[in-house]
Amino acid sequence: MSRRIEDLHPKLQELANAFKDACEGQNFPVSIYFTLRTIEEQDALYAQGRTTPGKIVTNAKGGESYHNYGLAFDAAPLNSDLSINWNDPTLYAKMGIIGQSVGLEWGGRFKTIVDRPHFQFTFGLSITDLLNGKLPPNE
Repeated sequence: MSRRIEDLHPKLQELANAFKDACEGQNFPVSIYFTLRTIEEQDALYAQGRTTPGKIVTNAKGGESYHNYGLAFDAAPLNSDLSINWNDPTLYAKMGIIGQSVGLEWGGRFKTIVDRPHFQFTFGLSITDLLNGKLPPNE
C-alpha cells in the first residue's frame, strides 16, 4: 500500500496537497497514510475480519475501491507529539470540513459505512464505470 501522494491521479495529487496546506494553515497537522492500493492489497483488507484475523475495515473487494484507481486517500489528524490520533471524532470532523473545503468528498458523510479517514475525488465516475474501463480525464 502506497503512502505517496505522487501515486494518486494528478488532480487528486493537487487536492491532497491543497488539503495538507489548508490543514497546516490552520495549525492542524495531518498524515496521509494510504493512497494507491493494488487489487491484491484491497482483497487482503477485505478478507480482514472475514477469513483472516482482525476487525472488518472495508466492504470493498479488489477493484471496488477508489483507492485501486488512485482516486482516494486516507488521512488522520496528528497529536502534538506527531503520533496519529485514531479516536477523536471531533478532530476527524474538522479534518473532513477542511477536505470538503478544497473540493474533496469525505467518507465521514457516507451513508452505508462511515469512513472518517477517507477522502476521494471521483470525477463523477462510479466503481462500475471504472470496472468497465472508463477512465478519469488525465489532467
